Amino acid sequence: MGEKSPAIRVHGLRREFGDRAALAGIDLELEAGRTLAVLGPNGSGKTTLLRILAGLLRPTDGEVSVLGCHLPDEGWRLRGRIGYVGHQPLLYRDLTPRENLRLAARLHGLAREGAGRRITELLAAVEMEARADDRVDELSAGMAQRIAICRALLHEPELLLLDEPEVHLDAEARELAATLIGSGVAGRTRVVVSHERERALAGADLALEL
Repeated sequence: MGEKSPAIRVHGLRREFGDRAALAGIDLELEAGRTLAVLGPNGSGKTTLLRILAGLLRPTDGEVSVLGCHLPDEGWRLRGRIGYVGHQPLLYRDLTPRENLRLAARLHGLAREGAGRRITELLAAVEMEARADDRVDELSAGMAQRIAICRALLHEPELLLLDEPEVHLDAEARELAATLIGSGVAGRTRVVVSHERERALAGADLALEL
């Protein structure tokens, strides 16, 4: 049998914004099921890297392969295989958490009955059942972030791209989130951007300093 391809392979990656290089010559490989911590100060290109890996941003130069798909040309093949959590929850604020998750389930083509069970399980895991039918604009920032994490996991993605996923979460909520997106969850590949160096490195197999 041939050697398995890494979940992520990047070579010579550059991303420029005008005259400024946000990323300049990044090389990395990450095996499936492992965790990469991406570290660096504000403005170092951490979020830019995640957006490129998610197929949301085109690189200026270099080669990028994610889950065997060459980006950006094969970005369409990644749909449904990646879960993304950003700085902001990006939920529909006039909908409830349950409605937001039902909408995400439809976009991923999940069967209604199975999606309903999955939504119930995830809401329970982050202890949001009691607020699941309140509008998002009535929730705290931390509660909204819990729902964003649920949405990222709803379709059981192969790869999680996590950009400061614990932002707005208190200590109790962090523990709840860790059961879903933490390093102890076996078999899932993760790329985690964090400004908390020690915490990020503790759960990582590999680190990239930008």
